[in-house]
Amino acid sequence: MSSEQLNTKEDGATRTAADTVEALQREREELRDRLLRGAAEFDNYRKRTDRERRDLSDAVSADLMRDLLPVVDDLERALVAAQEPAGTAAALRSGVELIHRQLLDVMRRRGVEPFESVGQDFDPGWHEAIASEPADGRRDGEVVAELRRGYRLGPRLLRPAQVRVAKA
Repeated sequence: MSSEQLNTKEDGATRTAADTVEALQREREELRDRLLRGAAEFDNYRKRTDRERRDLSDAVSADLMRDLLPVVDDLERALVAAQEPAGTAAALRSGVELIHRQLLDVMRRRGVEPFESVGQDFDPGWHEAIASEPADGRRDGEVVAELRRGYRLGPRLLRPAQVRVAKA
């Protein structure tokens, strides 16, 4: 083999190695660019979903507050009426009962409902036992009194009922 043929082979190998290095560098830059774009897109997505979540939460809160404002108005009227000398206890009680029904109605429209506890078996998932008492004619573990009403939001517990439980 002549020296000229050897140089051609070496130049070809050098060119091939240089081309390979250049191609690998281009590929690396393309991958780096795609990675940076993907990271930026994800960051923008995260910021957008956070903003949308905040906006939704604010809208739900505002909607709930609009529903509660008439209840607050009625409570304020009841307080004013209670200060008047002509106001009777029966009229005040009637007004407070009306406001209570109105508030429960707002809660029901929002999916919040009280649940019955008295006569049910004690369930630590739904009840908070405050006291126990002797079980005169009651099953052991039966809820005999409700000290604070429990509420659920759809199928989920919102607040457990505080109860007294029969004890054998």
